[in-house]
Amino acid sequence: MGGETASPTAGAPKEFRWYVVRVASNREERVRDNLLARVKAAAKSERVRNVLVPTEKFTEIKGGKRREGQRKIFPGYILVEMLLDEETWYLVRGTSGIGDFIGSENLPMPMEPHEAEKLVGGLKSTEEKPKLDIQFGAGDKVKIKEGPFENFSGVVAEVHPQKGLVRVNVMIFGRETPVELEYWQVEKI
Repeated sequence: MGGETASPTAGAPKEFRWYVVRVASNREERVRDNLLARVKAAAKSERVRNVLVPTEKFTEIKGGKRREGQRKIFPGYILVEMLLDEETWYLVRGTSGIGDFIGSENLPMPMEPHEAEKLVGGLKSTEEKPKLDIQFGAGDKVKIKEGPFENFSGVVAEVHPQKGLVRVNVMIFGRETPVELEYWQVEKI
């Protein structure tokens, strides 16, 4: 009776699945590139399909200037689509900057197919249109920064993030009046 340990791939499905891997924070892209280079060097491209750093595009207005950018959805993690076996497990684990697979100590847990589809499908859809970073919601008090109602205060009635519009109820001549503005024309008080 020796001290045998279970193989990390024992009982693993023999199909391509998505796995979540811990990596050094703020080095996700570098680790992804290192892993892809190792996969290519080891000629394992047919067993490791994709390596993704989940990000989303966003648009925000700060100081009156529009800024577009990308931010990581899961800082400190990458996604790997692969056929899990001994070789691919050691290939991924042996890459500089990679911590470990998400799952139990001896068995990496793949993402459920519906979770993977939702996440990967969501990443593809955000590539087309950046998400607006609107910092307020209905019921918030705001001040209008620009336009004919500049320096007026009001309460947000509705936010339409897909259009980038905000409906604000403003007191004009003692009467509450709804005004539709671009989201960057108002700021939270």
